Order: sequence, then structure tokens, then C-alpha cells
Amino acid sequence: QVQLVESGGGLVQAGGSLRLSCATSGLTFGNYPMGWYRQAPGKEREFVASASRGGSTWYEDSVRGRFTIFRDNAKSTLSLQMNSVKPEDTAVYYCAVDQALNWGAVPASAVDYWGQGTQVTVSS
Repeated sequence: QVQLVESGGGLVQAGGSLRLSCATSGLTFGNYPMGWYRQAPGKEREFVASASRGGSTWYEDSVRGRFTIFRDNAKSTLSLQMNSVKPEDTAVYYCAVDQALNWGAVPASAVDYWGQGTQVTVSS
């Protein structure tokens, strides 16, 4: 079955950088669009970024220009480079797979597959 395993979360100071990774198995990586979502305490899970099968990317407005999503088809890995982080970026970050991500953001309720999440905490 499809398995997504996130890593790379942790504590970082505001203005710093962090790189998240999502290792995948159980799917032909290059055939699937993928994305990152996040969920802060007391808030709904929200779209952060996605990468289509062909490498097109989309970003939520508050992270555009600071975060970059990468997909490495040879390693079946999705990454999220987070630069200039802010305290409001604090959340659990989830890797996601859904065919509709090929065209941009998808409501979290519609996503087919999720990882277990990795905590990112940004201190001020």
C-alpha cells in the first residue's frame, strides 16, 4: 500500500531555514502529483504547496517566495525547503498524494493519501 514518511521537522528560530522530506513507497512516484499541507493547533489542515507530475508548482500565498517544493523522481522523494520561516509557520506538516494536486490546491478533505506528519516549531 502507499506509504508516506515525513522527516526533517524540528525547532528553528524565526528567519531560519528547514528542509522537510517525504519518502514514498507503494506507488510509482513519477505518476503522482504530490503536495505539502500543514495544520496548526486549533486550525484546519491547509494547503501549502504542490508539484505536478510534470514539475509545475503551486504555493499558498503566505509561503510563496519563501518555500520551495522539490520532487526527486529518481529517489521517489518529495521535499519542502523552508526559508525565512515565521512563527506563524509553526504546524504539523504533512506529505500528501492526490491526482487532483496536478492542477494546484486541493481541499484537505479530498486528499487520498497522507503521511503521519512532522512537527515544525518556529520560535520568535
